[in-house]
Amino acid sequence: MTPADTIDLYGKLTTHDTLEISRLLPGPIERVWSWLTESDLRRKWLASGEMPMEMDGEFTLTWRNDDLTSPPGKRPEGFGEEHSMASRITDLAPKRRLAFTWGDNGEVEITLEPRGEDVLLTLVHKRTRDRLMRLMVGAGWHAHLDILKARLEGQSPAPFWDTWQVLRAEYDRRIAA
Repeated sequence: MTPADTIDLYGKLTTHDTLEISRLLPGPIERVWSWLTESDLRRKWLASGEMPMEMDGEFTLTWRNDDLTSPPGKRPEGFGEEHSMASRITDLAPKRRLAFTWGDNGEVEITLEPRGEDVLLTLVHKRTRDRLMRLMVGAGWHAHLDILKARLEGQSPAPFWDTWQVLRAEYDRRIAA
């Protein structure tokens, strides 16, 4: 059994409004940190936006999910080509912890822990306002972190939108009404 075998790839609710999800990623930790904080790298798995590395630093995340994978898959009805959200750094310990507001939909905290040559990334999304947001956040983080893992492993990720839609249905089944 490898360390990755012990990680449940699905996010889980740790409280009624908090989702936690983890991934074991190829290191070193400095490399993973760069993919979290540098806009040019982050846009390849999540969203672009210059992130000031200072407490209370304000930034905007801009998603272009059609550009994450080739092909992108079929975008669901109601989703645009681009979406932006204002955020602010709430906690920062370089190469260990990054926390920021998620627009007006809570806060995200990402911690990194060395595990030999790998890095355990744990993401906690707090204060999701309702079940629909928990489903979106669960499927979204799951799909985006899978892309990050694929990129760090030098692999081509599966089509984003197709993956997200399958995950959205699975999180609908997993997260109680």
